[in-house]
Amino acid sequence: MKLQDKVAVVTGAASGMGKAIAILYAKEGAKVVVSDLNEEGAQATVDEIASDGGAAIAVVANVAKEEDVQNMIDTAVDHYGTLDILVNNAGMMDNMMPAAEVTDDLWEKVLSVNTTGIMRATRKALSIFLEKERGVIVNMASSAGLAGSRAGATYTASKHAVVGYTKNVGFQYAEKGIRCNAIAPGGVKTNIGTTMADPNEFGAARAMSGSDNNPRNGEAGEVADIALFLASDDSRFVNAEVIRADAGWLAY
Repeated sequence: MKLQDKVAVVTGAASGMGKAIAILYAKEGAKVVVSDLNEEGAQATVDEIASDGGAAIAVVANVAKEEDVQNMIDTAVDHYGTLDILVNNAGMMDNMMPAAEVTDDLWEKVLSVNTTGIMRATRKALSIFLEKERGVIVNMASSAGLAGSRAGATYTASKHAVVGYTKNVGFQYAEKGIRCNAIAPGGVKTNIGTTMADPNEFGAARAMSGSDNNPRNGEAGEVADIALFLASDDSRFVNAEVIRADAGWLAY
């Protein structure tokens, strides 16, 4: 049990990579707070964990709202007594919108979820981790945070920000017993595409122009395995790092 008696909050855990991470963490002994906007989906994840003998609760939260983030972390502490691991997985796409057509509304909406949500959850978790002088943060970046056109301009900017933020937090709090790392997945079979209502034809064509070079798409469980490594003591010497998980796609 790599996470025995640890308490973990996983955002965006009603489906996809977040769900896979929450289930794997529970199997490895963690008590998991399953957070998502989708209450039914979050509860389904909890039910699956419980059916396997694990411990989990569901918390409905929109990471773009400060009050929801506060409640999410407070609930974890109130229910399980502390917090050891924060996984900032919740995210959304941007309809592959190119820079010339990005609206203020789209920019603010995507950044509020993909970047500001991570900042707020991290800020809240750090208040606990600093007191304990121990804690782990795992952020979900993207190949779009390392390359220039794996999505639209807004999503790309948001994930580049996550990469920089991860490195900053990891280094600055390294001597406080706190580690912060990120995973940068390439193509993974999840339902994040449902956050795109009407993909921009030009932006999508440019973003997907290198898709033929992708060796393969990944499974959510493969990303969860990396998230387990980063949350466990197996990665105790890994900090302020971004791990690519893309079957080598960005190497081209």
